[in-house]
Amino acid sequence: MRTWQVERRRRTRHLIELGGLVIKAGVVDLMGDDRAMIYGALLWMADKLQSDEGKHSRDLWAVRGKQAFNAEQHEEKKGQRT
Repeated sequence: MRTWQVERRRRTRHLIELGGLVIKAGVVDLMGDDRAMIYGALLWMADKLQSDEGKHSRDLWAVRGKQAFNAEQHEEKKGQRT
């Protein structure tokens, strides 16, 4: 396979995973699949990260995301035992 094909597949997989996070967080359902609203929210996040509150927001969101991933992993393990 050519290098550009490998890179394209890698990029496509990355984009699919990011889209999955948007769905997993419930954003699509909460915003009624309104792409302008979702894009606006993402732009707001980018602005927040570039502001004086950026480090605080980054730290807060990272902790919250890790907690959610850990809770999900715990639920998956719990479901496998039953």
